[in-house]
Amino acid sequence: MGETLPSWKPSCNLSVSVQLSERKTSSDAGAFLLREVLDRSGVIESLDRQLLDDRDPARVQHSLSSQLRTLLVQRALGWDDLSDTQTLANDPVLQLACSDQRSTTPLEQPRPSQPTLSRLLNLLATDINQSAFHDGLLDMAMWRLSSMRSGKPLSSITLDVDGLPIETFGQQVRTGYNSYVGYSHYSPLVASIAETGDMVGGLLREGNSGCAVQAEYWIPKLVERIGKTTGTKVRVRFDAGFTGNPTLSALDDANIEYVGRLSSNTVLEREAAHYLKRPVGRPTHQLREWCHEFYYQAQSWEKPRRIILVVCEQPDDLFLKHFFLVTSLDWKDWTPHKILQLYRKRGKAEGHMGELKDTLNVHLSSTCRGASTVQQVMGRNQVSLLLSLYAYQMLHSLRALMERVTQKGWSIRKVPEQILKTAATVAVHARKIAVHIGQSGGKWWPSLLKNLPRLHQAQT
Repeated sequence: MGETLPSWKPSCNLSVSVQLSERKTSSDAGAFLLREVLDRSGVIESLDRQLLDDRDPARVQHSLSSQLRTLLVQRALGWDDLSDTQTLANDPVLQLACSDQRSTTPLEQPRPSQPTLSRLLNLLATDINQSAFHDGLLDMAMWRLSSMRSGKPLSSITLDVDGLPIETFGQQVRTGYNSYVGYSHYSPLVASIAETGDMVGGLLREGNSGCAVQAEYWIPKLVERIGKTTGTKVRVRFDAGFTGNPTLSALDDANIEYVGRLSSNTVLEREAAHYLKRPVGRPTHQLREWCHEFYYQAQSWEKPRRIILVVCEQPDDLFLKHFFLVTSLDWKDWTPHKILQLYRKRGKAEGHMGELKDTLNVHLSSTCRGASTVQQVMGRNQVSLLLSLYAYQMLHSLRALMERVTQKGWSIRKVPEQILKTAATVAVHARKIAVHIGQSGGKWWPSLLKNLPRLHQAQT
C-alpha cells in the first residue's frame, strides 16, 4: 500500500511503458447507469423514508441513501465483498454515482468505509427494517414491469416460488448438510415471475428446511402486498415440494389461485391407469399429449382438489409417460391444456435463478462475531440475500431494455461484461465534470442512453 510503481516494460513489447498515474480513472462507468435505474425506480427515496435510522444525527457523516446506493451499485458491479470498499475508495465514478451531493463535492468527500457499511447491514437487519427492505425489492420489480408498459401495471401475474440452496462454509449458524446436493447450505425461498424475469422476494431459512417450511405464511403475505400496491391479480406456481396441506390450505383460505406439480402415489396411479393405454393405430413421429382431470383428496388434505393428469407419448418409447398437477384454477376459464401451458412456463424461473447465482455469486457469509446473537447473524444474511436480489433487479432492468432495443436475447452476465464494465476518465474544469468513456462503450451506450427514458420515473 502506498508504494510507487517504477516504469515497467512488458517483455512482449519493449515500446510499452506501464506506470501509475494521478489521473481520475475508473473501470466502472456503468455505475452512472445503475444510479439512473435507482433514481427512476424511486426505491432509495422510499427506503430513506421507511427505514428506522437510530444513529446519532450529530455524528452522521454519510447519509442512509448514499450508503444504500454504495451497497447496491457495488454489488451489481460485482464488488460483492465489503472489503472491496477500500479498493474502490478513490474511484471517481463511484464517488459521483453514489453520493447525494452535486457538482464536484462528491470528488472531495471520502466514500463510506467498510466498517460504516458493515454497521449499515446491522441496521438493515433489524426486524422492522428487514420488512421495509423486502418491500423495497417488490416495489422495484413492480416499477420495472409498469415502466415497460408506459406506466400501466399488469392485469395479472404468476408468481413462481422455489428454493434456492446457497452453499455455506465454516461454522455458519443454522446451516445444515444436505446429502442430496452434497454440501452444507442455507435454504432460502425466492419468489420470481418467470415470464418477465423479475425477482420480487426472498426469505432466508435454515439449512435442511423442508421445501414448504414457512411458505404458508410468506406466500399469502407477499401476494397480498402485490395486490394492495398494484391491484394486480396474482396466481402462484410451484413444484411438488409445496403441495402439502398447510401451503395449499393457506392459499385456499386467502383465495389465491395456484398450480403445482404433484408427486405420484398408488392412489393416483390407480386413477391414472385407465388413461395409460396407447390409442389405436400406428404411433406418430411427433410428441403427442393428452390431458385428463379428476378430483382427489390426499390423506393430509382437508378437501378434494382438482387434479390434471398429463399423458405423453414420446416417439420410439414403448410406454406412455405421465405426471400430475394440482390446481385451484376455475374449470370454466382454465381447460386442462391451458393449465399445462401455464405450468410449463415455470422452467424460465429456474433459468433466472441460475443466472442470479452464476452472475452475482450469491453467498451468505455472516458469522457470529463478538457478542452477535444467532438472530443478528441470520438478519445480516437475510439482508445479504436481498442485496443480491436488488442487484439482479437493477441488472435485469437494463437487460430488458437492451432486449427491447436490439430485439435479441441478453443474459444478465452480458450486461456488466459489455456495458457496465467500461473504462472512464474524469476531468474537472471550472467546477464542471467531464466523463469520457472508452471506445468499447461506443457499441451499446448510444442506443441504451437513447432508450433510457422508457424507464419512466416512479411516483414517490
